[in-house]
Amino acid sequence: MKASTLQTLLLGLLCLAVAGLAGTLYKQHQRIAELQTATAKHAQQLDTLQQGSNSLLDMQESLSVELKELRLAVESGAQQTNTLDPLLDQWVQEVQTLRDGLATRATETALAALRTRVEQTEQQLQAVKAKPSRAVSPPAKPKKPARAPRPAPVSPPFTVMAIESRGGERFLTAAPLGSRSLAEVRLLHRGERIGSWHLKTLGPTTAIFSVPAQPDQIIPLP
Repeated sequence: MKASTLQTLLLGLLCLAVAGLAGTLYKQHQRIAELQTATAKHAQQLDTLQQGSNSLLDMQESLSVELKELRLAVESGAQQTNTLDPLLDQWVQEVQTLRDGLATRATETALAALRTRVEQTEQQLQAVKAKPSRAVSPPAKPKKPARAPRPAPVSPPFTVMAIESRGGERFLTAAPLGSRSLAEVRLLHRGERIGSWHLKTLGPTTAIFSVPAQPDQIIPLP
């Protein structure tokens, strides 16, 4: 074999080797580029996941704080409820005691007023009995028609309990006979009615009522 032919053959083999090496290097370069692209993509996904994880951690901390605050609020509400329940029971008992006291006071006042009226009636009866009776001779001829007998006083259908002053005005406190309810107690001003009885005058010691088909009735004040 000639030397020139051998050189040509070696040169050809070297070119083939260089071409194969170049192809291999190109493929390796593409593979590296693909790996770098994939690595960058994975790194971006990892960064996104990291941000999402940080957001979840922040949300977890926020929820934990809110949960603690809610637990404290519930405990505080329970403590307030435990504190208010005895107070409410105490207030209910005090209101009931006041109602019982007012009812008892109204009953005692009515009884005192009734006792006063009975005593006054007894005094009037004793005064009438103490007056000497006069003998009346029958007239020979009646010159004037006899006067009609004065109608007897009418018992009021209520009990006078007391006199109250409000805003410089005097009021008569009265309640229906036999009543034991505060809701039925009336404050009467001059000109007002209780039943069919109309209060005309409220004096220092007596009250004058007008009654249909009856003369004015004078009621002593307690």
